[in-house]
Amino acid sequence: MAQADAAPDAVDAMLLEVVRDCGASRGMLYVLPPSGDALWLVSVTGTPREMALPWARVGLTEPIPVADAVRGGELVWIGDMEEMARRYPRTSLVLPYAFALAAAPLAGQGGIVGGLVLLWPGSHPPRLGDDEREAVDIGCRRLSLMLRRTAGRDGLRPPDEPRIVPHPSQAHAAPARSGELAEFVARLPGGACALDVTGRFTFVTPEAARLLGAGTADLVGTLPWEALPWMDVPEIEDRYRSALVSEQPTSFRAVRPPDTPLVFELYPDPSGISVRITRGEPWDANPVGPALTTADPPGLSDPSGADEPLAAGPGRAGLLYHLMHLAATLTEAVGVKDVVNQAADQLMPALGAKAMALMAPRDGRLRILGYRGYDAALMSRFDDLPLSANTPAARVMDTGTPHFFTSFDELRASYPEAVQLDDKASWAFLPLVASGHAIGSLVLAYDRPQHFPPTERAALTALVGLVAQALERGRLYDTQYTVAHQLQAALLPRHLPSLPGLRVAARYRPSGHGVEVGGDFYDLIRLDDTTAAAAIGDVQGHDVDAAALMGQVRTAVHAAAGASPADVLGTTNRLLVDLDPDRFASCLYVHLDLVRRMACLASAGHPPAVLRHADGSTEVLRVPPGLLLGIERRAGYTAVEYPLPPGCVLVLYTDGLVERPGLDLDDAITALARLVARAGPGDLDALADHLIRGASPPVDDIALLVIGVGPFA
Repeated sequence: MAQADAAPDAVDAMLLEVVRDCGASRGMLYVLPPSGDALWLVSVTGTPREMALPWARVGLTEPIPVADAVRGGELVWIGDMEEMARRYPRTSLVLPYAFALAAAPLAGQGGIVGGLVLLWPGSHPPRLGDDEREAVDIGCRRLSLMLRRTAGRDGLRPPDEPRIVPHPSQAHAAPARSGELAEFVARLPGGACALDVTGRFTFVTPEAARLLGAGTADLVGTLPWEALPWMDVPEIEDRYRSALVSEQPTSFRAVRPPDTPLVFELYPDPSGISVRITRGEPWDANPVGPALTTADPPGLSDPSGADEPLAAGPGRAGLLYHLMHLAATLTEAVGVKDVVNQAADQLMPALGAKAMALMAPRDGRLRILGYRGYDAALMSRFDDLPLSANTPAARVMDTGTPHFFTSFDELRASYPEAVQLDDKASWAFLPLVASGHAIGSLVLAYDRPQHFPPTERAALTALVGLVAQALERGRLYDTQYTVAHQLQAALLPRHLPSLPGLRVAARYRPSGHGVEVGGDFYDLIRLDDTTAAAAIGDVQGHDVDAAALMGQVRTAVHAAAGASPADVLGTTNRLLVDLDPDRFASCLYVHLDLVRRMACLASAGHPPAVLRHADGSTEVLRVPPGLLLGIERRAGYTAVEYPLPPGCVLVLYTDGLVERPGLDLDDAITALARLVARAGPGDLDALADHLIRGASPPVDDIALLVIGVGPFA
């Protein structure tokens, strides 16, 4: 079984220490596997399993505090509910409670190894104190060091499931015998009970059991909304979650059928919740809090009529929680791969499934779009089957009716030719219906027998309906993305010319925001055996018009190449003004004279080039920035010469490589020069990849041209 480290107990103990030292109430520890694109939750303190599992895997590009902290390499602080709603609406929608949060990266010598999330009660001040910040920094260093020490040879690996670490109780034993304590509690008015952080009863007084209408032995160890069906309403579980997360007292009223009003007062701390229960007055007299009207849930009988008792499915409150989380997540899913990942992240933990596959028709065959929990060899056997094949996945898509199988014998009764190729015990095959027709099917597989009671079947139908809508959007996005970037590639040079004494590497990297094409371009033009021209630029906008104009600018530069750099930009500028596209463009043009070993540069509002010398020192080649192309027809441009010593490397780039929110451009260019200085110049492709990785994730498209100048006779 995969483990995040070789000493989970030590890691969990240290996480608890860090939570305590920071004065926080709860903590979540994430690891980032090598070359991973997601953070995986290793341990969480004082939180129910059901609340933790939807956050068990967090994609690095997701708009979630811990992902932002890891991407940005710095602490993210959220002081209150209003700030959470403004900056992270998805998280706020699913956790609409009063709490403060800090998310921080866990960084080591080899890079970031994970992330830490700390929660404080809603009573915490909006600002993080200096002492708390110092404690967070120290805790991050300690956890980073431990994760690096305990990682296996292949680095950190994601766990099968996050570990739920009990938070130590803050209570101290009273110097009294248990009988005296029982007598003390019995003398208090009303009933009392205690819930642990998972929501289960750990202590129930006889009066509390009487008020709840159940036996003490039947309650201890159970969840209220499981043991008492009349409490299985979203509002009650939401009050529990609110008290647990915010650590602020709350109260509510509910009716125990048929007509007994009860008042519940919840008093939380990090180790659990103490509950006081009293008999209430009629709702129109002396109200204590919002009245929660409850009703018995639908029966959980087997629709087949069998007498075998069936296990209850997820409660209505839990299903609503997962439905909201999935809905919020899928609204931000981009592309089919993202939809598959989000569906697996949310559906499998919520429903206890251990494997999932998502399929869609194409050219008369059923293709597997993605899967989780199955191995590739097994999936290859089911990929590309004819739609006419007699299989559950094809049948549910054809009929639009879900199929549920509690055992393989039951599946084979419906599909005699079926052969069991996995170790799963139960399956749910669900049609993905969007815009009134089936666009695919989804299968969930379970390790243990699953009876699929009506509440779970209804929940699955609602959940996969959201997946179907997101899949339809994702397929449209992927189609648009492919067309857009094929257009982008067609407008960039397919091959760069070779020239004796020059080595070159080029990269183009879209920012990933939307499917639009961009206006970034690069070019290397051979003028003769000893001279060449290099150009890089950025046309305003991220759409087809920007890409088309980029092609015209690049063509104009190519046609004028060979003239002086100032004249090349002047000619291109006049063309752009005459076209009147209502767009501007930046451009840096470089004339390379390999005999004189000189570079002559002119700039139209473009970031300056960086030159790396053979000894590793770097120089920013400052050029007077002329007006952007396309603004003023009579604009003039100034050229500046710089020497090109043997063994040097010239780096041309667009602003997406250096642009960062809140970072001064000059500081960003200085940081780029340091990055170029630290990189080895021998392999230009490796250098280009290194520079691109340093800008991940980019806030804008990136064009990069790296030119190495060799010695000449």
